Amino acid sequence: MNRTVAVVGGGYGGSLVAKELDADANVILIDPREAFVNAAASLRALTQPDWAPSAFFSFDTLLHRGRVIRDRAASVDPNGVTLASGARVEADYLVLATGSGYPYPAKPNDGATGIAEQLGDLRETHKELAGAHRVLILGAGPVGLELAGEIKQVWPDKQVAIVDRTDRLLPGFLPQVQADLRRQLDRLGIELHLGTGLSALPAIEAGRAGRVAVTTEHGDQIVADIWFRAFGVRINTGYLADGKLTPLTEQAAVPVTERLNVAGYERVYAIGDITALPDPKMASYSMTHAEIVVRNIRSQLGGDQPDAVWSPAAERRILLPLGTHGGVGQLPTPEGAVAATAQTVQERKGADLFTARFATRFGN
Repeated sequence: MNRTVAVVGGGYGGSLVAKELDADANVILIDPREAFVNAAASLRALTQPDWAPSAFFSFDTLLHRGRVIRDRAASVDPNGVTLASGARVEADYLVLATGSGYPYPAKPNDGATGIAEQLGDLRETHKELAGAHRVLILGAGPVGLELAGEIKQVWPDKQVAIVDRTDRLLPGFLPQVQADLRRQLDRLGIELHLGTGLSALPAIEAGRAGRVAVTTEHGDQIVADIWFRAFGVRINTGYLADGKLTPLTEQAAVPVTERLNVAGYERVYAIGDITALPDPKMASYSMTHAEIVVRNIRSQLGGDQPDAVWSPAAERRILLPLGTHGGVGQLPTPEGAVAATAQTVQERKGADLFTARFATRFGN
């Protein structure tokens, strides 16, 4: 009997699970968007609109046997998924992979689900940014830093200021990675205001050109022509709030076992940002989770006991490009974490932001 695997969410982890199990089961992928969005490429898509289509991969080319339903999950129970349209998907196995939301432009606007619509948003914001001389970015995490680097790549003369309440860049990473990042930002002329914040967000909408005048808690006055928000992860588990599957944690995350089963269910799994795991909310960790779940479901489909287990990463990893040639990174080795050179960051991520990898996944 051909078992049905329903995958809710077609992001980094969900699309990988669906692709890998396509030959083993009746796969149904549920996602409201027309295409997978390579969020790692979103910021370059903003600054280089001619390159922007490279960030999108239609779900039409992902599966050979399975199918994609373009809809949102409204509720999930152990036997299947109720969709926002009212339709029902019954399944033998469920994989929850709905990830997290993040302010535009790092991820698309919530209501934009079609490729043309999302490209239109990026082109409009590009025009606003192109006419601005001074740029304010709130948030000095990887997204804010990468955005600053992409802006300086295209417009080296723009003034870019970053504000963040943390007093260090990339806390938790190697000191040499932090120091190298600071040197590269200084070389690019990016102004940093760390260990301080704003009492309120600018009155003008983020990503819209207009006069921005703010004062930090340290008393520094910053004037800009446009600003962007680069903080605020939102876990996408609202469809589980009815409790028909599992109680969520206080952080609205999904409790899982070491095999990434949703606690209490042998055939329901959760991966990526929605899990109550200490892993950073980054694509690479989501794809690691996906590989574990693929192994376990394959074992179950073959009548065996699943034996793939999650374990916390010994060392944190990151590849943080600053445009196509700069950037910093930290990679695990058998001897422990090591700093990556700008050349390594460029070769592994900065040059194409994983475009080739996802072209292979989606058969392009």
